[in-house]
Amino acid sequence: MFRCLSRCRLSLRINQTRFMTTDPLLDQLKTCVGEDQVLQLIGKNKAKLSVTHVGYAINMLWHFQKEKANTQRTIDQIRHHPDFIALRILAENKIDLMDDNILVETLYNMLRFNVEEHDSLIQQLVVEGWKRLEGFNVSELSKFSVCLTEQHMNTSPIIGQIASIVDKRLDDLQDARILSSLMVSICAVISPRLRDRLIEKAESLMDATGNCHFNQPRRIVQFLRNIKYTHRPLLEKCTQRFIQGINEMDPEILCIVIGLYQSLQFHNSDFRLMAKARLLEVIDQCHDIGNFTKLFATLGPMANQEIREKLEEDAMSVVDKMSPQQIMAILGTLEEMECRNITLIQKVASLLHKYLDFYRPIDLAKVTQALVFMHCQTPEVFAQLQKLLIRSLKASFIPSEVARLTRVLTMLPSPRVDEEIISKVEATLPQCSLSDLSTLAMAIIKWMRIGTMSHHSSSIAYGNLLKKLNSCGLKRIQQIDSIDLFLDELKYMTGDWLEEVLLGETINTFDRLLDQVTWQNIPDIALFITRTHYLHPPLLDKIASVTMENISKIHYSATYAILLPFIVLNYESTQCDEFFDACIQHFLPHLNSFDPHLLVLIGYALAVAEYFPEELIKTIFNIDFLGKLDAQLETLPDALNIRIRLRLMQLNRAVCLECPEYQIPWFHDRYCQQVQRKVNGSINSVQRQIHQLLGEILGGINYVKVSVMTPYYHSIDFECVLDKNKKPIPYMDQNMLSADLSKLQWGLDKQLGETKSLPPGAQRVAVDFLDSKAFCKNSSHIKGEYIMKKRHLEMLGYHVVQISSLEWNSMELSTKAAWKEYLRKNLFENDL
Repeated sequence: MFRCLSRCRLSLRINQTRFMTTDPLLDQLKTCVGEDQVLQLIGKNKAKLSVTHVGYAINMLWHFQKEKANTQRTIDQIRHHPDFIALRILAENKIDLMDDNILVETLYNMLRFNVEEHDSLIQQLVVEGWKRLEGFNVSELSKFSVCLTEQHMNTSPIIGQIASIVDKRLDDLQDARILSSLMVSICAVISPRLRDRLIEKAESLMDATGNCHFNQPRRIVQFLRNIKYTHRPLLEKCTQRFIQGINEMDPEILCIVIGLYQSLQFHNSDFRLMAKARLLEVIDQCHDIGNFTKLFATLGPMANQEIREKLEEDAMSVVDKMSPQQIMAILGTLEEMECRNITLIQKVASLLHKYLDFYRPIDLAKVTQALVFMHCQTPEVFAQLQKLLIRSLKASFIPSEVARLTRVLTMLPSPRVDEEIISKVEATLPQCSLSDLSTLAMAIIKWMRIGTMSHHSSSIAYGNLLKKLNSCGLKRIQQIDSIDLFLDELKYMTGDWLEEVLLGETINTFDRLLDQVTWQNIPDIALFITRTHYLHPPLLDKIASVTMENISKIHYSATYAILLPFIVLNYESTQCDEFFDACIQHFLPHLNSFDPHLLVLIGYALAVAEYFPEELIKTIFNIDFLGKLDAQLETLPDALNIRIRLRLMQLNRAVCLECPEYQIPWFHDRYCQQVQRKVNGSINSVQRQIHQLLGEILGGINYVKVSVMTPYYHSIDFECVLDKNKKPIPYMDQNMLSADLSKLQWGLDKQLGETKSLPPGAQRVAVDFLDSKAFCKNSSHIKGEYIMKKRHLEMLGYHVVQISSLEWNSMELSTKAAWKEYLRKNLFENDL
């Protein structure tokens, strides 16, 4: 009875509508409640369907699919349905009659149904849309550009034309959703000027719209990732939107955002901690293989050991059901997690063995690198990888791909190199970027080591190849005329090849392009100098002057990178105090906006340079801040976690020694003892030589202590004690252990008083051997951290002797007598 009543009502509604409209077929389409009804109606009325009917029917079919969960969609069945095929033919015949909106919607919806890109309907819709571009409104332009992006036409002329239209209409565009879609679509073809205009527009729209759907900031972050541009003000605005709506965000979207941030090397601890908590909530509800893969890849690297073990256990049970790409994603995450679960690694490797033929060359490189890093013990997989890598290398004509494959090939247990590979590398060299050349240099140097041990002729061939590579690198540097492009290529360069072959010419190029140094690129220049440890006053002075002139334009977080080379290299610019003060005053108002770990790094760096802003120090050594820091450290990679904890200890020590008036307690005893237990106390051959010579000078080995730990846990190579007449005191004569902190007292002049364990007038002498790491790359100038250590030891009552490896290994000190005289002079003749 109810069914009959329902039919009567539907019939009545249709009959009533007939009196109100002249298109009864459209009315029937509007009353359809499922795909079957739509397709049935199409099948019965093929001859009557107008362009409006066709467009509306396609829209309805996608609408019904969109309302379903992914697992319940029937896209394949509909696409192959005879009436849907008829609908596609009708659409193709009526393209000329479509208005702009129907045209774009039809293209968009057909792509949703996975109609192939080469299908004639898709191609004709794209061509017709290209003809009408100038007439599209911004909404139609945005959706059309999304369709082109899905067809991998990111760099096509049509996308370039869309970018030109966006440039002309940008001032009038007021919809953040449309703007964000357009930004992602055209990112591959925009100029720096349009990039800056788009970012400025996105910032203003986000400020104007207040709360917005998280898909808009997600697309903006995706745009920044695609153009490899970390624009912090815009990223921070996007992050605030994510934080506001994090409880409504789908875990899949969260995983995407975290991945985008990771690619941009952008961190926000508040968002990261909230995202981690949100993902932990759904960890037991993630039954879909695809979603589990994303959850594993996102949560694994920032989870604690207990959660990691659970994720690994879950992965073990489902990895058999994963696709080749999902297995590779799991492998990459295991590498990032530094996984040591041998059973899981072996299982993943055995599954990969089945799919290696399906992977692209770049994927083969990633797989090889991950398996080598995790010490995978599956020889048959490596044998298959070697065969595929060689085949891909010989067939490739992409310089970056050739470089990557060559480098990865050298990681295999027994790399095979034949003349064809050497010829391929040689032919590719002139086309390579500096980062590609750096990658190839590492491979060739490894080949040379192996060649030297095997075949002399091979070694000569590798040597000639390296010479040509060096020549290409130097030539490329000499021809570069844009400092921004230069920085892009230098960003990914690593290894000895840069420092030993190119560094001098690189600095000359910076000199040549000095006029192009701007407030936008000085953080990257500063990071390069810090990374290479090359002291070049003209470039550093330029950085300081540009910074002071433009400090209001520079993002507060960039001040750390800008200050770092001055601190690390212990360089005082001509306006040192003004420069440091300008940077410090610029970031101090934003202390609450910094990630905790970055604030610790800034505090330590400034302490090295003897700057202790009270507001910064009091912020760091606050119970609430330290709690936030502990929470953040749990989400960071192990190497960074260890580094931050070390820097916090070193900052705590510096503040206790240099700023006792701040009354910051020393709370790192237990930490230092734990670290000390892990340290290998062995000494190298040079230190053994110095130990023996010191014993001869002082009257015996018993006058010298080796590997001493001082108060506040500074480690020194050797310690001896001289009385008031500069005569050595043997350790066996008294309990001359390193001073106890409890016996150290501060005098009125903020200097540590003498310890009671020393005779009156006696003084401890610290002797440290400074190897090459203690000096700037191109000079005998000592770096900042070694100057700070000397400063601290002197505050602890030591006379400090720093033995320079540059002097010790010089021709001037090439005899035992010369070495002894050098040590004697530093121990006795200098004022104590």
